[in-house]
This record gives sequence, C-alpha cells and structure tokens, in this order.
Amino acid sequence: MKRISHDTYATVFGVVYLGLMTNLLLLASCLPFVVLLVITDPALSWPMLAVVAPVCAPGITAAFATFRAHGEGENRVVRTFLRSWKRSWRKAMLLGVVVTAGLVVVLVDVRFFAPLQAGVAVVPVLAVLTVVLLAGALVAFAALAEEPDAGLRRIARASLYLSVRRWWLSLVSLAVIALQAGLFVTMPAIALGLTAAPALYLAWANARYILRPVLGDPEPARARPAHHSV
Repeated sequence: MKRISHDTYATVFGVVYLGLMTNLLLLASCLPFVVLLVITDPALSWPMLAVVAPVCAPGITAAFATFRAHGEGENRVVRTFLRSWKRSWRKAMLLGVVVTAGLVVVLVDVRFFAPLQAGVAVVPVLAVLTVVLLAGALVAFAALAEEPDAGLRRIARASLYLSVRRWWLSLVSLAVIALQAGLFVTMPAIALGLTAAPALYLAWANARYILRPVLGDPEPARARPAHHSV
C-alpha cells in the first residue's frame, strides 16, 4: 500500500486551514450583519440590515485576496486577510454602500409594483436588474482584491460588462451564494463555520475567470487545424 506523502498532508492541511481561518475572519468582519440576521426577523429588520450590510464588503474583498494569495503560494492566511482588509476597506465599503442602495431601490420597487397590473411587465425587469447588480458586485469585489489601487468607476464599469458577457458563470456564482443563504437559514452553524469560505472561493474563481480580459490574462488559445503547404 502506497503511503501518503508529506507534501500531500501539507497541501490538505493548508487547504483546510485556509477554509476554516477564512470563515472565522469573514465572520468577525461581518459580525454586526450576522448578529442582526440571527436575532431579528429579516422581513421586519431589513432596513437595519441594509445599513450594516456594507460592513461585509471589506471582508469579502479580503477573502478574495486571500484566495488569490494562497494560489500563489502564500500560506499566511491571517496576515494576508488583514493586510488586504486594511488596504481596500474604504473602496470596498463604498462599493458595498452603492450595491446595497441599488438593491434596496430595486426590491422596494418590486414590492410596490407586484400587486399592480403593471407588475407583470415591470417585476421581471427589476428581477433581471437585481441579478445583474449582484453578479456585478461579486466581480467588482474580486477586481478590487486584484487591483486595490484601481478606480471604482473603472472597476464598476468592467465588472458589470464582463459579468453580463459571461452570464453563465455569474449565474453559477449566484446559485452557490443562494445555496449558502439557504443553508444559513436551516443550519447557521454549518454555514458560518464550514461552508462560507468554499462558497466564496467558487464565486471568486468564477469572478477571476470573468475578469481575465482586463487582468492581462489571455484566453486559452483554441486549437487550429494545421495547414500543409503544397
């Protein structure tokens, strides 16, 4: 029977440590939002949740930066997370405020138009806007993690365009986040302690691929048939 190598053990331990520590750091950075979710009814306390939701944006950005650094061989999870949080928290918070405000406006409009006859036409459009806004936000956080010195207008413009251009990857990311939200409702301890980082990692991986055209990472070359000279 072949023994498992030390490198394999180190790799597995590193991945487990990355997931658990990122979960813990993310929970700490989003604590006001998480506490409100746990102790209140979101259907009634959504205005308060909207106020504190932007606090989570720097943590999400720092988690994305930690995933990127780990892929490049950096194993100091706590240091990387805190360094990224400190470097990008202002822009991430502002981005979180813009996204949250946009979602509040759209969802309030959905609630207003839903009982009306015009809702048949308006609500689907608003639903699409919600999806685009959420998808663009995930890509924007990943872009900020990659280029913390980039301007927010440039990040927002590129993120919205690319998230729509590669909509299938955006939908996969949103589906994973939706599953994570559903798991939080049924098993909050598991969602907060174990699965938050893997869900965000998949969202980051998709966002990172979506951003390839603006990150200078060329697309894989397609195989071309060989031409033989006569």
